[in-house]
Amino acid sequence: MQQKPQKKVPVRRCVGCNAQKPKKELVRIVRSPEGEVGVDLTGKKSGRGAYLCACASCLAKARKAKRLERAFGVPVPDDVYERLTEEILCAEQAAKEAMPRGE
Repeated sequence: MQQKPQKKVPVRRCVGCNAQKPKKELVRIVRSPEGEVGVDLTGKKSGRGAYLCACASCLAKARKAKRLERAFGVPVPDDVYERLTEEILCAEQAAKEAMPRGE
């Protein structure tokens, strides 16, 4: 019997903590061809992408060091950071609810 070959998992680097993680675990921020910066929850929008872990500390590091601005070459508006903060808080809350309770 032959084994099926393992499917390769795409890996991306977080701009906040610089850790490599599977693409599905990260939040994608995209700069569209028109120059607009936004959050891409589908991971399919066209444009230049940068990735962040779904944790507030990585977002804070990336914002403080202006890593998204450097990745995109354009200033990132405050409303994008606010939307990212909301998305990360929702993701953290969902992760807490999914954890099994201690007995």
